[in-house]
Amino acid sequence: MSTSSTIQKVLNGAISSLTTIIPLKFDVLSPVLTSQPYEQKELSVLIQMVGAIKGRLILDANSDIIQMIGQSMFGMRIEGEMIESFTGELGNMVAGNLCTVLEQHDFSLDISTPTVMVGETKLYGFTQAFKLPLRFDSGTTMNVLLTIDEQA
Repeated sequence: MSTSSTIQKVLNGAISSLTTIIPLKFDVLSPVLTSQPYEQKELSVLIQMVGAIKGRLILDANSDIIQMIGQSMFGMRIEGEMIESFTGELGNMVAGNLCTVLEQHDFSLDISTPTVMVGETKLYGFTQAFKLPLRFDSGTTMNVLLTIDEQA
C-alpha cells in the first residue's frame, strides 16, 4: 500500500473515530501538512502508534473544549485535575476506536498508553505530520495531529 493511501486511510479512520466518540457537533476542516516543531499552547494527549505505520496521534485542545466534551459525555462539569485525566482518557478512547476502525480494513495498529502534556510544548522528531482541525459549534477549535515516522 502506498504511503499516501495509508495516510488517507488513517486520517479517514481518525475522523470516523472522533465522530463516534465525541458527542458534540463539529466540522472537520481540511487536513494541512505541517512541519516541526509543532507548537501546543495548553493541553494535549499523545498516543504512540505502531504496526502498519509508526507515528503518533495527538489531540491538541484547551481546557474549555475538554470541559465541553466531558460535560456532553457525562452530564457534569469536569474541573481541576479531572481535566487532565479526562484528556488522557479521551485520547485513549479515540485511538482505541481508530484501531477498531482500521482493523475492519485489515490494517493492524497497536497504541501506547496516553501521555498528557500541559502548558506550552514544542514537538519535534517526526518525518511528516498532518494537522486535522475540528471546529465546534461554539467556535472553538481542536487540532488532531497525525505524525508519521515510517510506514511498515
